[in-house]
Amino acid sequence: MTTSSASIQFHPGHPGRALHKWLLALVMVTVIALGWKYPLLGFAVPAAMATGIVGGLFRGRFVCGNICPRGSFFDTYFNLVGSSKPVPPFLQSMGFRWSALAAMMGFMTWRILQDPGSLSHWGSVFWSICAITTGLGVVLGLAYRPRTWCSFCPVGTMQNALGGHKDPLRIDAGCKSCRICEKNCPMGLSIAEHKEAGQIPHRDCLKCSSCETTCPAGALSWDKAA
Repeated sequence: MTTSSASIQFHPGHPGRALHKWLLALVMVTVIALGWKYPLLGFAVPAAMATGIVGGLFRGRFVCGNICPRGSFFDTYFNLVGSSKPVPPFLQSMGFRWSALAAMMGFMTWRILQDPGSLSHWGSVFWSICAITTGLGVVLGLAYRPRTWCSFCPVGTMQNALGGHKDPLRIDAGCKSCRICEKNCPMGLSIAEHKEAGQIPHRDCLKCSSCETTCPAGALSWDKAA
């Protein structure tokens, strides 16, 4: 199988094997470790959020799977200790997800309005939200999958809504239903059962290509023109 030009070239194999993701993970760890002292580092958080939202317009959750510093942390360092249990369905429900988004945005706005004229205060707010939610993600990742947080991440939910239907993963007739792809999917998505449809319907596909590169039959591909 020839990978289409739409497929990204800097993530061969499992997403946790790409060097750039280990470096992005270090960025997030650095922001959390030093942000309390240097609050302006917290502005890396809205920068990452904006990148995800804009990217969502074009390729759904591609940014989550390939560029997000926190997602990279879950795929790399944390993947070494995270669990492999299924994520509880209620965490993936859209009702819960939109509630989580509203709660986080409301809390962030309330905190910023306590001192709106201070850039340091803004940075501190962004840092604290990143630290708290990452801590929650670590706890959930130890109990379930490393990327459990990504199942209801507010920015991921916005990417899902904006472009989750774009550039779906294609499945050709050569699929053997071995489900190796599913074992390598960071989100634990079903893939083989959609063979007859020819593509997966999941709006939360991270487009990380871990399934494509581990498919022994070469039956998975990205084809935006299809």
